[in-house]
Amino acid sequence: MFGFLAAFAFLLVNVTDPYAGATASPFYQPAGVPTGEAQVLAASSAELADVSRDNFSVTEKPKPPPPPVVAPSTGGSGGGGGGWAPPAAVPDPGTAQAIAADMVAARGWGSDQFDCLVALWKKESGWRVNAYNASSGAYGIPQSLPGNKMASAGADWETNPATQISWGLGYITGRYGSPCGAWASSQSRGWY
Repeated sequence: MFGFLAAFAFLLVNVTDPYAGATASPFYQPAGVPTGEAQVLAASSAELADVSRDNFSVTEKPKPPPPPVVAPSTGGSGGGGGGWAPPAAVPDPGTAQAIAADMVAARGWGSDQFDCLVALWKKESGWRVNAYNASSGAYGIPQSLPGNKMASAGADWETNPATQISWGLGYITGRYGSPCGAWASSQSRGWY
C-alpha cells in the first residue's frame, strides 16, 4: 500500500508541476538577446512626446588628469606655498588612528570625541600624514595651515603622525574645546 501511494504522489506532483524539485537541466537554454527594432511607444493622444534614445559610442578610455606639478621640498622650512612640497612618506591610517585614540583617551575624552575626530580628519586628509592641499597649502593629518605650524609640536612634523596628531589636538582644544566641537564647525562651515 505504501509503495502505491508513493508512486501515485510522485506522478501527481510531476503532472501538476513537472519542474518541482528540478535543480538543473542539460536542456536549459538562456533566452537570447533580441535583435531587430527597438521598442516603440504608441499612444492615442495627439500630444506625443518624441521618445528616443541617443546613439553614442566610446572609442577610447578617457585619460586621467596629469598630477599637479609641485616644486621640490625646501627641507621643511616652508609650509604654505613658496616652492614647498610634502615629503614622501608612507601613510598608514590605521596606525595614525591608533595613536590618536591613545591621545584622546589621555586627555580624558570619551569614545564619542574620538568618533568625531575620526570623521573630521577623514574628511580633511583621509588620515594621511602627507596629505597636501596645493590650493591652500594645508598639510598633514590635521591639515595645518601653513603646515610648518606643526613644528611647534616637533621637528619631525612633516612625517610623524604622532607629532601631527599632538599638534592637531592642541589646536582643536584651543579653538573648539573638543573634537566634536571642531566636527560641528566643519559640518556647518565646510572647514575647521
